[in-house]
Amino acid sequence: MRHWLYMMMTLVLLFVANGAGAQSNADPASLPAPHVRMTLIPETAAPAPGGRVTLAFSAVPQPGWHAYWSHGGDAGLGTSLDWTLPPGVTAGPLRYPVPGRLLISGLMNYVYEAPFALLADVSIPRDAVPGTRLPVKVKADYLVCTDRICVPESQMLSTALIVGDGAIEAGSLARFDAWRAALPRPLGSQATYQVADGRFRLAVPLPAAAEIGDVYFYPAAPGILAHAAPQTVRRDGDVLIVETGAAAVPVRGAIAGVLATDKGRGLALTAIPGAVAGATGDGAWRTALLALMGAVLGGVILNVMPCVFPILSLKALSLARGGATPAAARSEALAYSAGVVLVCVGLGAALLALRAGGATMGWAFQLQDPRVIGVLLLLVAGIAFNLAGLFELPTPAFAGRSGHAGAFATGALAAFVATPCTGPFMGAALGAALVLPTGAALLVFAGLGLGIALPFLLIGFVPPLRARLPRPGPWMATMRRVLSVPMFVTALALAWVLGRQAGVSGMTLGLASVLVASFGLWWTGRRQAGGAERAWLPALPALAAAVALVAVVQPAAAGGQGDRGDAFSEAKLAGLRAQGRPVFAYFTADWCVTCKVNEAAAIERQSVRDAFRRNKVAVLVGDWTDGDPVLGRFIERHNRAGVPLYLYYAPGAAGPRVLPQVLTPAMLEALNR
Repeated sequence: MRHWLYMMMTLVLLFVANGAGAQSNADPASLPAPHVRMTLIPETAAPAPGGRVTLAFSAVPQPGWHAYWSHGGDAGLGTSLDWTLPPGVTAGPLRYPVPGRLLISGLMNYVYEAPFALLADVSIPRDAVPGTRLPVKVKADYLVCTDRICVPESQMLSTALIVGDGAIEAGSLARFDAWRAALPRPLGSQATYQVADGRFRLAVPLPAAAEIGDVYFYPAAPGILAHAAPQTVRRDGDVLIVETGAAAVPVRGAIAGVLATDKGRGLALTAIPGAVAGATGDGAWRTALLALMGAVLGGVILNVMPCVFPILSLKALSLARGGATPAAARSEALAYSAGVVLVCVGLGAALLALRAGGATMGWAFQLQDPRVIGVLLLLVAGIAFNLAGLFELPTPAFAGRSGHAGAFATGALAAFVATPCTGPFMGAALGAALVLPTGAALLVFAGLGLGIALPFLLIGFVPPLRARLPRPGPWMATMRRVLSVPMFVTALALAWVLGRQAGVSGMTLGLASVLVASFGLWWTGRRQAGGAERAWLPALPALAAAVALVAVVQPAAAGGQGDRGDAFSEAKLAGLRAQGRPVFAYFTADWCVTCKVNEAAAIERQSVRDAFRRNKVAVLVGDWTDGDPVLGRFIERHNRAGVPLYLYYAPGAAGPRVLPQVLTPAMLEALNR
């Protein structure tokens, strides 16, 4: 009932809006202050003949009031404009920033509660004479509401333009760039939607590597979806799927809308009818079950990876060496499994909490910090040197010790050391976990731990398997040496990762820390062999110094584009052209599927790189992932609304040659030939 009452109030107020519009002819001083104060601001007051000038409707809502997006949701209307322009001057459509959501009495509203700006472009005739004054007037009608009442408002806004050279002041450019950054960027790829069984499903091509935050789809018109219904989001490879309730009377044909990808950022898209896989209700739990099975299988395979296999082998051999009773073997297997599962679930819970707080992270997120890599390098190298026989101090002591505490600690160690490794089925399973409900996601992480622990569980609970373990003997010393090899391989891989994250200096510090720690542990082992008291004393300062070295490791400063080319700037482009160099400039974004396909299939092919090097073609890369307004203006000047954009500047040519949006290696290899 409240739903209909709210809508009826809105319709009545809109019906009387003409009365409010008539007030615009009254004395402005006699009118009440608007609840959303608007100001008309030109980017430049001196537009050039034949050029365009962007006008901003800078809007500031009063506290507790909100204005509406172009489509207001369940109740509300956007802004309508009535222009009064000089002859020959034309105005383009109104462009809205990405809105927010406001649920009132069960009605979903697409609104702006904080200051915002609507943008419109005004075109100046080519025959405009410099110095001519161009008065611009516009009547803006819009609806403003609180959580209780709605009021239609109208403002008469005006500004004056003087035909000039089109120069834009730096302060104005910065302000308009900030407003443009809030506009949704064009997706550049075709989305697909399906309405079935009362559900609306939208499939958006979006590379898996694209960073996203709080995803929400805003339909551009009614009749597409149930605005107040919750939306669920999941990944299917390079496709993002949004699912929610369908509208009571769904529209047919192509639809449009904005996919918000993070706070204040979004992608404008169009979608056509087509088949889209669903995953809500029972479907979501089917997805969770498949992800769980993949996580368990991936965890089992992880046991043969060089970072886990030696630890598992040592633990299994400890059962053979200790001659544990069946009951003790089962209890150790359970304790080991508890350690593995607890660490996996703990890391998964931390990951989900960080993502809920707005961070964009994935599995093994802790390894994004080079200091964590350094600590892991110390741990793995210590285990490797111990297995190799450099020292006999157990590292860690619980790795070969029987008992519940030792088994639990060994399981926790195995799970933590396993985080740098990955294997089949893990990626898809953990990727699905990040878009599943929290309970289902934690179940998937627990499944990964169960998979890692499963071999030792089977050894503990299946006596015939335990009976097949070889008897203790001199061979075990040789086996320890053999098991050191995969641990050294893991340490080498970690050192490489550290070098990638922290550069040569960071890798040098990491290796130095390993040297210092190994020296202290070797000294301790020698003292133990001689029966010295407090043999562990040399290890303490060595380990402290090693950790201190790791603690000062910092991420390397971001460099250029590497093999992809240099970062694009108009100054760099001008410099290369002044040298007579041919230039290939391409503009891409992490969320652009077409861009990524072209890069993999053509631009990054070795034959293309060799041809560019042979023909002395300079490569510039414009990364528009974050919607850089400077790049956005450059792209617009080449009559493109977004990426991809591929330009080739031949030596001495007046302008660039715009290449097709689908590239082939042969097309690029022929440049400047």
